[in-house]
Amino acid sequence: MKVSIEVNGRAVAEEVPDRTLLVHFLRDTAGLTGTNIGCDTTSCGACTVLLDGESVKSCTVLAAQADGHAVTTVEGLSSSDEELHPLQRAFREQHGLQCGFCTPGMIMASVSLLADNPKPSRDEVRAGLEGNLCRCTGYHNIVNAVIDASGQEVDR
Repeated sequence: MKVSIEVNGRAVAEEVPDRTLLVHFLRDTAGLTGTNIGCDTTSCGACTVLLDGESVKSCTVLAAQADGHAVTTVEGLSSSDEELHPLQRAFREQHGLQCGFCTPGMIMASVSLLADNPKPSRDEVRAGLEGNLCRCTGYHNIVNAVIDASGQEVDR
């Protein structure tokens, strides 16, 4: 099946098997490896991307379902190689990562969260990210990063 997806503002068209998952299309066809494959069961959120601006777990979406749509990955957030997206910057400054495996999915889910709720409370951040798992951080600094990116004061 021929699939054409706008990925980070660039058209990517390729023949793929009907059962190709969006995460594999992004990694193998588009060559964007920032979207991680964690569990293949929607449990971890490491594969979270934006599909037409809404966060989705790309291990549950077929590439064919994204045909004709726009996908944004963590690589597509920044306007340039030198400038980080506010959430990427906040994750770095607030130490919202350790091993970094969950970070792309956390950032993408956070982009969607802040689009829906620009000034979330700490509890709202935790609820908004509950489908994304981190095995390293304990989430405190991840929540701080989202609060920081929203322009609110970070509690220490």
